[in-house]
Amino acid sequence: MIRNVWTNMVIFCGHFPDGAEKFSEADVEDETRGQWYLRQMLGSANFEAGPVMEFMSGNLCYQIEHHLFPDLPSNRLREISVRVRALCERYDLPYTTGSLPAQYLKSWRTIAKLALPNKFLRATADDAPETASERRFTDPRPQIDPVTGTRRGLLTALRARGGL
Repeated sequence: MIRNVWTNMVIFCGHFPDGAEKFSEADVEDETRGQWYLRQMLGSANFEAGPVMEFMSGNLCYQIEHHLFPDLPSNRLREISVRVRALCERYDLPYTTGSLPAQYLKSWRTIAKLALPNKFLRATADDAPETASERRFTDPRPQIDPVTGTRRGLLTALRARGGL
């Protein structure tokens, strides 16, 4: 029983907290390889852990990296997380992580909200934070900020919409 609770906690924290996007079957139709990688990153979340917690979770506290590199041995996920986080920062992509208790509580909040009828969501099923998908990020504005010359990406778009 303890193993099942622990497994559920790791799975919940890696897939259901705020920031982990949810996608429909239509979202993945005809996706390119690049879109697949983006979906893996946006659809998962990490939780912060020390060496003991990393070991106890099978290193799946690095869920983003696990989804990006499913064949990589789990003991290498921490190492690659530094590079993944740097790429996210470089390309202005969200890197969703938080403490284990915070991610777990956010996961249960998301599950509870998804169990409610749509009328209880703050926006449409496609745009509500609880059911967001990559369609939320379509933005016709240029990807390079004309004032600063920096690249704009999903993280900037989320902040502009009040999502982060």
